[in-house]
Amino acid sequence: MDLLRSLPIGLYLEQPITWLHRLDSRVKLAWLMTFLIAPILANPIWRLMLVGMLIVLTLTAAIPLRVWKQQMGMLLLFCLLVFCLSAIAPDGLPSEHQPRIPADELTFSQQPATLPPRQQPQPWYKPFNLGSNSPIPNPKAQSPNQLPQPTNYRYVVLKQGPIKITRKSLDLAINVSTLFFTVIYSTNLYLLTTASEEITAAIENLMQPLRRLHWPVTEIALTLTLSLRFIPLVLEEIQNLVRSVRTRAINWKKLGFRSAAQVWLMIAERLLENLLLRAEQIASAMKVRGFTSPDRHRVEWHQLQLKIRDWIALGCLLVLWSARLVWGWNS
Repeated sequence: MDLLRSLPIGLYLEQPITWLHRLDSRVKLAWLMTFLIAPILANPIWRLMLVGMLIVLTLTAAIPLRVWKQQMGMLLLFCLLVFCLSAIAPDGLPSEHQPRIPADELTFSQQPATLPPRQQPQPWYKPFNLGSNSPIPNPKAQSPNQLPQPTNYRYVVLKQGPIKITRKSLDLAINVSTLFFTVIYSTNLYLLTTASEEITAAIENLMQPLRRLHWPVTEIALTLTLSLRFIPLVLEEIQNLVRSVRTRAINWKKLGFRSAAQVWLMIAERLLENLLLRAEQIASAMKVRGFTSPDRHRVEWHQLQLKIRDWIALGCLLVLWSARLVWGWNS
């Protein structure tokens, strides 16, 4: 079991280098925030369009099938399951009730106790049922379901036995499933095509105005870089401990709950000790190399410079937000 390779979420794709890799990290961060913010108060058509855009970006970037089929396949299956459950769930529409006391009680009490009998209409022309005593059907006595509707609008979209899909439940299913896919997959696609050093460099560059408020921007960026670099070490330690437990062939059924809990507690304690040891080794390595402060010991991993393709991406982003503000609102 190799957690560093089998984990499908949050991995960085080093090869092949696609056009998404070549975009500036600040531009990609702006697009990521667009995919996270644009679904708010958006109509279902706009949400489905965002999902389609993410799929088109993945296909046009020529990302290998072995990479995105693990990341997109399970996520699409999960979102489809959420869509089906939300669509057949009750929509929670409150039923209209009629008050027991009339609104104008005084006028209602002054009405006559008995109403005059209703006169039956006497047809004056009966060409086909002359002399017959059969009553003539009254159009006003038909049920409301049989009346012709002015439009083809139906609130209940599908009703088959216990399964009932309404327009409200369908909108809720689209909103929930597309929100799950957009938030998770847009973040994963950003991490897939952007190195951790580029992410921290972009965040540090965008946080430069906070220096006027005496915020430690460089220290925050350094902490974020170290935390991103520390994640593979955590996965490696977990992998080593799991392998060490599996090689001992422990019979968990004979141990019982109490003994098994003690074993797992010892494993967790050992994991914490190894992680603290790794952190101390990193701190010692930084001290040996003369690291005093982030401002004096700076390492420029990436030169942030907007190119033609970045300006084109920003122009497309501006067009997307213009369309969102005009047509994307949920009515």
